[in-house]
Amino acid sequence: MTTLTLSGDELTLAQAEAILAGEVQQLRLSERARKLVVRSRNCLTDLLQRGATIYGVNTGFGKLASKRIEPHEVLLLQENLLRSHAVGVGPLLPLPVARLALALRIQALAKGYSGVTLDLLDALLAMFNKGVIPAIPEQGSVGASGDLAPLAHLALVVIGEGHAFVSGKELSGRAALRKVGLQPYRLQAKEGLSLINGTQISTAILVDALTRARQLARIADLAGAMTVEATKSSRRPFDARIQAIRPHPGQAACARNLERLLTDSEIMLSHADCDKVQDAYSMRCMPQVHGAFRDALSHVAAVAQRELNSATDNPLVFADTGEVISGGNFHAQPISQVADLLCLSLTDLASISERRVENLVNPDLSGLPGFLTPMPGLNSGLMLVQVLAAALVSENKALSHPASVDSIPTSANREDHVSMAPIAARKARDVAVNTSRVLACEILAAAQGLEFHRPLKPSRAVEAAYQLIRLHVRPLARDRTMHRALESVERLIQSGSLLAAVEAVTGALE
Repeated sequence: MTTLTLSGDELTLAQAEAILAGEVQQLRLSERARKLVVRSRNCLTDLLQRGATIYGVNTGFGKLASKRIEPHEVLLLQENLLRSHAVGVGPLLPLPVARLALALRIQALAKGYSGVTLDLLDALLAMFNKGVIPAIPEQGSVGASGDLAPLAHLALVVIGEGHAFVSGKELSGRAALRKVGLQPYRLQAKEGLSLINGTQISTAILVDALTRARQLARIADLAGAMTVEATKSSRRPFDARIQAIRPHPGQAACARNLERLLTDSEIMLSHADCDKVQDAYSMRCMPQVHGAFRDALSHVAAVAQRELNSATDNPLVFADTGEVISGGNFHAQPISQVADLLCLSLTDLASISERRVENLVNPDLSGLPGFLTPMPGLNSGLMLVQVLAAALVSENKALSHPASVDSIPTSANREDHVSMAPIAARKARDVAVNTSRVLACEILAAAQGLEFHRPLKPSRAVEAAYQLIRLHVRPLARDRTMHRALESVERLIQSGSLLAAVEAVTGALE
């Protein structure tokens, strides 16, 4: 996919992920969207010509809404709005996320309820298509009235201010536009307000976190299957009959994956008649725990999908009735709550993985040499790999305090209940990164555990994972520095190559 047509509707999560991944090089507007934008603008222009008072167009903002703006100052009002609101601080949004936020802002305006000109949308499209990516600080938004501060940083670039990246180099907004042959745009009535009233920063970060999390669902099943093999645990808890009488869809999907991942295992056959009755919860409850994670992902994805196709401006122009109505679609509570759900679900996924790492390195639980070293005592083996996993899980727990239950009044108490959505989304993203690293700890430890069962082989799927890991990480014979090994496994997870090697055997996992 190189060119994507935006209509204000029907943008899919998969398309948003493609923008995030850099697979979409060009955006364009559908003809229907162009007509709707023109219609909305004509309606707004007509109302202004008739002397209507419209919030944010010929009035001040927030607490200053009662201040009437003189006609000759209307355009300056919009520029001042961007300058005064661009107070973001902290690290910059990753460039793929900033690029997605720009695309989502175009998508929201393309719905035809914002009253902006077609010229503004064409200017934003030209920025995207020429590779101008706004430099957007992460901190500064409370998630209502929209992501004001970060969106102001995004919007400044189109008028030749602020900062942006072109070919990876940060430039002033004016220099960035000039480098790609574009001119600064002059904002018209309402356009500054339309650019910063919205949830697109929160949504873009959420899509990034969700994309990372969705990949980890199958990786967690693989990690668990490798641990089941290494600890000689049972596959019976994954029997389809157990899942059928508690019919959560995620639980059933996880169990099916585990069955496929554990098919045709020499290690399984070797302990078919052992006297072990039940395994630890972290092994036998994988369908229930991983499944709950999957079901949470489905809900988060549904909310994100709706938000991709929403008008989040204020006020909104309804051209069919000739009305401009103030509302609250900029309030990002839907995003905030599902970001918190994603955050805590990821934390629990990491938590059960860490317990499986403990089962691997603890000889009293695994029956394997202590800390998975052939010479325990002289060598500490993977002792600190479990400590690392524990540290990451504990950090995740601290990050999992919900942002969505917090609120602090802003704008002289006019904005007296806010969502904290960008904070919730950033936490979810950070927890997704930590969880990927916890799973890397488990996969590294499980691969080492399999060494002690050779020449018996695990299932074909687990063996495929093992062989790929061994191309990058040699077995642990005596103590050595392991952080590079962990980084290698994490890269195999993030690149998709580990999953691809396994799915070459199993077919696509659920």
